[in-house]
Amino acid sequence: MTTSPLPRTSPEAQGIPSAAIAEFVARAGQTIQHLHSLMLLRHGSVVAEGWWHPYRPEAPHMLFSLSKSFTSTAVGLAVAEERLDIETPVLAFFPADAPRKVSPHLAAMKVRHLLTMTTGHDHDSTEATFTKRNPYKAFLAVPVVHEPGTHFVYDTAASFMLSAIVQQCTGQTLLAYLTSRLFEPLGIQGAAWESHPNGVNFGGWGLNIKTEDIARFGQLYLQKGQWQGRQIVPAAWVEQATAKQVPNGPDANSDWAQGYGYQFWRCTPPGAYRADGAFGQFCVILPEQDAVLVTTAGVADNAAVLRLAWETLLPAMGPAALRADAPAAEALAQTLQGLSIPPPQGSVSSPLAERISGKTYTFAPNPERLHSLRFNFAADSLTYRLLGGRARRGKHSLTFGRCAWVEGTASLAAPAPCKVAASGTWTAEDTFTLTLCQTETPFMVTLAFTFHGDEVTLNAKVNVAFGPTEFPALLGKAAPERGQK
Repeated sequence: MTTSPLPRTSPEAQGIPSAAIAEFVARAGQTIQHLHSLMLLRHGSVVAEGWWHPYRPEAPHMLFSLSKSFTSTAVGLAVAEERLDIETPVLAFFPADAPRKVSPHLAAMKVRHLLTMTTGHDHDSTEATFTKRNPYKAFLAVPVVHEPGTHFVYDTAASFMLSAIVQQCTGQTLLAYLTSRLFEPLGIQGAAWESHPNGVNFGGWGLNIKTEDIARFGQLYLQKGQWQGRQIVPAAWVEQATAKQVPNGPDANSDWAQGYGYQFWRCTPPGAYRADGAFGQFCVILPEQDAVLVTTAGVADNAAVLRLAWETLLPAMGPAALRADAPAAEALAQTLQGLSIPPPQGSVSSPLAERISGKTYTFAPNPERLHSLRFNFAADSLTYRLLGGRARRGKHSLTFGRCAWVEGTASLAAPAPCKVAASGTWTAEDTFTLTLCQTETPFMVTLAFTFHGDEVTLNAKVNVAFGPTEFPALLGKAAPERGQK
C-alpha cells in the first residue's frame, strides 16, 4: 500500500492569517508544557504542521482516550455490516459472565449505553474491571444504580466492553477489523493497539498512530465519512456518533459539559466536536469552519489547549478572503520547522564527576526493580541493571547529551523498553539530573541523582500521570574501594 500525503498549502490560501497560527504556537510555548505536535487543516489541506523536537512526524504517539472514537467507528462499521445492533442488551454477549442475580437495570443495559457512557453505573468502573482476572464478570458485577441512559459517567471500561463485543461479532480484534475498512483506505500504516491479556484491544485506550494519521481520521469525519469519493464510514453513523446523544454536565462554558455522542465529545464552539485523549491528545473537528485541529502533547491541563485554540485560531477562520502574505507565511514555516522542547539547562560538569564516574551503586529492593547503576561521565553514559519483568530484566546502557537531546532506548521508569531522548546536566555540584523524554508517549521523566559520600539518592518524577507524579526516593550505596573497609 502506498500512502499519499495530505495536500499542503499556505494558511492564507485557505483564509487563515499566518499570524494567528504563529500566536497560537508562541503562546503555547509560553503557557503550555509541552505540545508535541500540531496539525491544522482547512478545506482539506494542511495549512500548518509542526513537531517539537525530539518528537518527529514519522513517530507514532500514544493516544489514550482519543482511541475511543476509533472504537466507536468500528461499532458503526459493524452496524453497517449488520453484524451488530446497538439496541442489543449487553448481557446477550456475556451470558456466562452475568452475576447470579441480574438486576432490572443491568438487564436493561444496551450497547447504546456503552457508547454514550450512560451504563447506569454511579462511578467509573475501570479499576474494578481491570483488577480482576475476568474483566467481563467484573464489569457486570458493578452495581447498576441508575436506569441506563439516564446518568452520564465517563467510564473507560465501557469502551473495553465495546471492543470485546466488536471482536465477538466480527471474529477480529478492533485493530484487525479496522485495518482493511479504515486504516488502509485512509493510508494509515503501522497502527498498533495495546491488548488485555485475553487478546481484546483495550478500546478505551492503547491506540498508537502518527499525527497525520489522526488528521486523516478527523478529515474523514469532517467529510461525513467520505474519502476520495468512497463512503468509508456511513454518513448516518458519523451524524449520530458526533451528535449530542446525552447531556454530560451543567457548565455552559466547559468543553466537557456540551454533551456526549458515541465516544465523541461536543465542544463549546457551535457545531464543533472532538476525539479526546488525556494529556492533550486532540482531534477537533470544526464543521462550520471546515477545519480540523490535531495536537499530541504531554500537558496536565487539557482545557488549556482548547482554550488557546478558541482564543487564537477560531476567530481567524472567518469567511473573509485574505490576500497572500508571503513574508508572514514564510516566517511561520520557519517557526514551525524550528520547534523544540528545550533540554534542561545547568552545568556540563562538576568537581564530583571524576570521583563518581565508574562507581557501581547498588540499591535495596524497590518498586522500580533497580538493582544497580554506574555512570561513565567521560562517555556520557549510564549503565544500569533491572530485576524482574521479562521485557526489562538485565543490564542496560543509555547515552545522554549534555544539555542536549540524544536519542536511544531506556527501561528506567517505564514498564517496557521505550524510545527516549536523553539529556543530562549538573543542576547542583552534588546533583546530576537526567531527563528522559519518551518520544512516543506524553511522558517526560526526570531522574535526579544526588551524591553524598559513597551513597546516591535517586529522586524521580514525571511530567503527567493519572496518579502521583513524584516517587519515593531510592538510596544506592557504592562498594568500598580497594583498601577501604
